Order: sequence, then C-alpha cells, then structure tokens
Amino acid sequence: MTKYVGALDQGTTSTRFMIFDHAGAVVAVDQKEHEQIYPKPGWVEHDANEIWTRCQDVIKGALAKAGIKATDLAAVGRAPRSCSNPFATLCAG
Repeated sequence: MTKYVGALDQGTTSTRFMIFDHAGAVVAVDQKEHEQIYPKPGWVEHDANEIWTRCQDVIKGALAKAGIKATDLAAVGRAPRSCSNPFATLCAG
C-alpha cells in the first residue's frame, strides 16, 4: 500500500517537490532555483527546458531524501505558474 503523496510547486524563482505521509507530515523536500531572464525592464522570462529539468531533478532528489521509490507515491499534485510551466496548456492573461 502506498503511504505518501507528492506535490510539485513551480514558482517564479524555483521548483520544489514535497513528499507527505498519510498524516500530512512533510517527509522530504527538494528545491532548485532557475535562471531569471530579463529581456527588458518589467519583464521576466524562463527557459522551459530548464524548468522541465528542474522538475525532474527535484522529484528525484526528494524521493532519494525520503528513501522511497516513485511507486510509493499514491498521487502527485502540482501547483503551476501558468505561462512559465511546461505542463500548462493555457495561458491566462
């Protein structure tokens, strides 16, 4: 029986993956920052390939810290940043 759930949080400056146990306690966290690209004043852009790589890295990192396998996760949720998230299909504007 799987005992854990994961949460992928893609924010403005970093990507984080957290693993929680059945009681809701944090089991492991891994977080990595990504480059901020400023093409002109007031604008910020991100490299989608870098964000995708960060997503993979933090998931692997949190699993390693928790000492569990991906198959030990019952579910994974995500908190996207809309436009800069490579998983997003729509960009609200």
